[in-house]
Amino acid sequence: MQYIKIILWSDVDMKHVDTLTGLPNHKALEKYLQDRIDRDETIALAMLDVDHFLNINEQFGSETGDEVLKTLASLLRETEGTTAFRVSGDEFALAMDGMTLEQAFLAMERLRIKVEAAKEAFPALEGELSTTLTIGVAQYPRDGKTESALRRAASAALVSAKEIGRNQVALPPNEEMVMKSCYYPSTNVRRLKSLAEQLGKKESALLREALDDLLRKYDRSEISRRTKSE
Repeated sequence: MQYIKIILWSDVDMKHVDTLTGLPNHKALEKYLQDRIDRDETIALAMLDVDHFLNINEQFGSETGDEVLKTLASLLRETEGTTAFRVSGDEFALAMDGMTLEQAFLAMERLRIKVEAAKEAFPALEGELSTTLTIGVAQYPRDGKTESALRRAASAALVSAKEIGRNQVALPPNEEMVMKSCYYPSTNVRRLKSLAEQLGKKESALLREALDDLLRKYDRSEISRRTKSE
């Protein structure tokens, strides 16, 4: 009887696996989230999709599009502290057990930068097209008390990121990343808020710009250091 149970469970699991990428599918995602919420465990969810994927399919063909999706799936599997799912088409999800919203936001920003920089890993795309991601992040219980509410919040954040201009990470509408005073002095928080109001931008967008500048600065410093040592 135990052997039969194993076969039956294997059949159920295979129904919840995407055939193209080998990732768990949307049904597996729903179950994964529900299991954590039933146990009242903190979990963050990122919904993401490939920017201008329709254009990639139209200009280079569906085979190239499939290769983009499979390459992305491999990169998502490698993302530490996450479980990857393919939801539909070019839309994927990453579940992050035990992460705060800040931690999830920063993890997805690192992923966004990694994918943008991994041009050689993806099929060559001529012209202005390249493989980049737009990502929306939400967290249970902060942004949704149920599995469906959490997915809706992350999807709404994804839409917000697209409205900002794609190749972005965003939080649910009308929400900003909670900046803890132990990380940021209150004077800096006030100055950031004032600057965001003057520029008509979100505080998270300005922090993202600063993070990009910081990473570029230290990347150049590391390259310079290695060159001198050689």
